[in-house]
Amino acid sequence: MNVLFLCTGNSCRSQIAEGWARQLNSDWIQVQSAGIEAHGQNPRAITVMQEVGVDISCQESTILTHDMLLSTDYLITVCGHADEHCPELPKGILKEHWPLFDPAKAAGSEEEIMEIFRESRNDIKQRVKDLFGRLEDKA
Repeated sequence: MNVLFLCTGNSCRSQIAEGWARQLNSDWIQVQSAGIEAHGQNPRAITVMQEVGVDISCQESTILTHDMLLSTDYLITVCGHADEHCPELPKGILKEHWPLFDPAKAAGSEEEIMEIFRESRNDIKQRVKDLFGRLEDKA
């Protein structure tokens, strides 16, 4: 099973989802993330994941390719823009949308912004766990 997390810039939410998916992964699930564009990794996303022992610093911010889609079984869009601009999917790909707030748009003090990143990190972890549970039930 190949799972792809798709975001606008593949810098934050999809990177966090990929990191959790790799951490919580069963042997039969392959994981990747991509963006409609590639904006590079968000340093705060890297930091909040390091706080819980998940290193996403080696992941790459990549642009979605047709070959990625061809190898995907389950696509999750993690923002409205990616959901709206997702290319037509090859037949057989399952698609799900997670309307996640973009923590990179958070305002306030550094601690307030980091708290929003942590909330996002925790929300995404639960969503990934729920997804894997559902996929395992179907396997």
